[in-house]
Amino acid sequence: MIITLTANPALDKTIELGEPLAPGAVQRAVASHVQAAGKGVNVSRAIAAAGGATLAVLPGASTDPLVTALAHDQLAHRNLPIAEALRTNTTLTDPDGTTTKINEPGPALDAQQLAELGELVAEAAAGASWLVMAGSLPPGVPAGFYAQLTSKLRAALGAKCPKIAVDTSGAPLLELFAHGQQHIPDLVKPNAEELAQLAGGHSEAALEGSIELAASCAQQLLDRGAGAVLATLGAQGALLVTKQGAWHGSHTPIIPRSTVGAGDSSLAGYLLADAAGASAPERLRNAVAYGAAATQLPGSTIPTESDLTAGAVTVSELTSTQGTES
Repeated sequence: MIITLTANPALDKTIELGEPLAPGAVQRAVASHVQAAGKGVNVSRAIAAAGGATLAVLPGASTDPLVTALAHDQLAHRNLPIAEALRTNTTLTDPDGTTTKINEPGPALDAQQLAELGELVAEAAAGASWLVMAGSLPPGVPAGFYAQLTSKLRAALGAKCPKIAVDTSGAPLLELFAHGQQHIPDLVKPNAEELAQLAGGHSEAALEGSIELAASCAQQLLDRGAGAVLATLGAQGALLVTKQGAWHGSHTPIIPRSTVGAGDSSLAGYLLADAAGASAPERLRNAVAYGAAATQLPGSTIPTESDLTAGAVTVSELTSTQGTES
């Protein structure tokens, strides 16, 4: 079972434009899509679509359109009832795949609601294989929420605590490494911009332009206590760095349609391969295949196994400290 926590879920509304976005002009859409989402919810969608066992945990009233949409889609979930409506995020996609996102802040959660959400996660996660904490935090929530919850779950669940993966950005990401080892997840999934934030001294463009530099930055996170780093690097594919070594995965060139949810799909692909007992290179291969498939689909559509082209993914070993995993 893979549990996901989405602290700040959203209805994702994607508008596909027939021409490039022209600020200040009136334009017509060629299509639009609305889906209950948020990074953790997206991961659960991909896992469920592949037949995996998953449960999405999130705040939101049972009558909220986002929560009722999850029920309609038959995606297993547990929601913490709150009075305020959940947010809507709007994405505009150009014909060439350029994406413009407008994300609303979402409803605030007070200290009592955060404590109850943490308890809901602990109940669901006991004995699970993975817990994914993903996305932004609602207004007013301390930046260290993911870091503190990681520590609390490990202390409370002990041997029943799942491996923990975190996919976030900004201050919540930095907070993961601002405390002790107990607060650092087993897997961190940054993109190039987020990896640059964590490692410091390099730009997003520099990391996407040099796989070796990106691997060096990811190794810094392992040296600081992370179990593994899965870094998505846009058109350059993805990078997996573990204590056993480092690998780079790339897909043959594709025509992008929407990048919304691509990183979430990559993480889901990695976890699905891990659940199947795959080696590190094969976990990376599946991650890249899922991310590439998502990029070729409209809006926030999550890929299924039939959308994958794993044979188009090349995985190369960069380093190895304990022999090759293959």
